[in-house]
Amino acid sequence: MTPTLAGVLGWPVAHSRSPAMHNAAFRALGLDWRYVKLPVSPELFAETVRALPGSGYGGVNVTIPHKQAALRLADVASPAAAAIGAANTLSFDTGSITADNTDAPGFLAALGRSPRGERALVLGAGGSGRAMAWALRDAGAAEVMVWNRTPGRAARLAAELGVSHVERPSAADLVVNATSVGLGSRWSEDDALAALGLNGREAPATLVDLVYAERETALCRWAREASAQVVDGLEVLVRQGALSFERWTGRPAPLEVMRAAARAGVA
Repeated sequence: MTPTLAGVLGWPVAHSRSPAMHNAAFRALGLDWRYVKLPVSPELFAETVRALPGSGYGGVNVTIPHKQAALRLADVASPAAAAIGAANTLSFDTGSITADNTDAPGFLAALGRSPRGERALVLGAGGSGRAMAWALRDAGAAEVMVWNRTPGRAARLAAELGVSHVERPSAADLVVNATSVGLGSRWSEDDALAALGLNGREAPATLVDLVYAERETALCRWAREASAQVVDGLEVLVRQGALSFERWTGRPAPLEVMRAAARAGVA
């Protein structure tokens, strides 16, 4: 019998630990599913997604730079995906494409506490940045600021979600890196901080870096050395991935299995 397929669409996507994490979960529960990487350029995204249900796919995750396009493509959107304006999870059911966003609840689960009353700064205004800003606002953060290297994108996102934008990173209790800064091996601490406008600034009390790498990212190292609470991108990946897994399979996700596999990175 042919297994049900799932995968992650991105550009690039070679670095993704999602296949290791999901395939370990499928094996742990004895499910006949297989999860693969799907490198897809923006110009081929819509055509590729529409072809997936007929090719045996039950669902996919969506990462940079396709999250807003994924929502536009869907026939049905969850309230969270519609409110955020981006989707990271697509499910294929009875001939329709359903969009959801597990980035927001996954982020809050990885944070492990409520950000209520805190001043939060989101770095980045793409699909992930939108989810982080919405999650923080919805969870009761006292102020949510968005910064982007292209200020106009931050201003548009802020206006759409009812948060504020800043021309340069401001002091905050909680900082979330939702950019690609730090992805890959070329980033030194100085380069990463300069690219994000954080050079010369004190680390926040809490840093969440959505980027993950073979080693601790430069941004996580900077914050950890300052005794900040650090949530790395792999923990956020695990938490949002577990929610996607449950939507596709209808089964509780084996969280510890997924966490171990994501950190080992072996499919």
